[in-house]
Amino acid sequence: MAGQTAQSFFTPQEQARIEAAVRAAEARTSGEILPMVVDASYEYPRTEILAGGLLALALAATLSWIFGQASLWVFLPLFLLGYWPCTRLIRNLPDLKRRLIPAAELAAEVEERALLAFVEQGVHHTRDATGILILISLFERRVHVLADRGINQAVPKETWDEIVQLVTAGIRSGQACEALCAAIARCGDLLEEKFPRKADDTNELPDLILS
Repeated sequence: MAGQTAQSFFTPQEQARIEAAVRAAEARTSGEILPMVVDASYEYPRTEILAGGLLALALAATLSWIFGQASLWVFLPLFLLGYWPCTRLIRNLPDLKRRLIPAAELAAEVEERALLAFVEQGVHHTRDATGILILISLFERRVHVLADRGINQAVPKETWDEIVQLVTAGIRSGQACEALCAAIARCGDLLEEKFPRKADDTNELPDLILS
């Protein structure tokens, strides 16, 4: 995922395949499936501030010791001059920045972003409460699946863990499009069994969002 954005993560051809997979799955059910890719779930400014500050502190202390005999009046200007560049450096090194963030915090932010998208995109407003969001958050390298109440009453929670593992494994192996299409088809199977298509069904959600 290094250097990729949500807009470039899938090629136009892959985007078309994903949208076709959504349409095929939704043709069998009254449910709605929304795959979504975001650059990051959160900006993590605290990490930039703390890590950048510590880096600037170390550099200023080292340089003031070498060139200024550890003078405070040499250290302070060096620290102030180095603070902003160091925080920007952390921001521009996403692999390093991610390693500085606790795994629990990454997971919590992705879950919160999924909840926000669930509301923003109207997944919770489908007619039969049968919407499913599959969120891929690139910076965190995490996938989160969120289903509406109508589905969760009929489908065990462990099922969504299987979908997450399917997409995650595909991304790691360089087969993100194939894995996401397979996950969408699996969601279609689950929805078809519990929520078969109705004669007056309409497409209530987009087939893919790149944000």
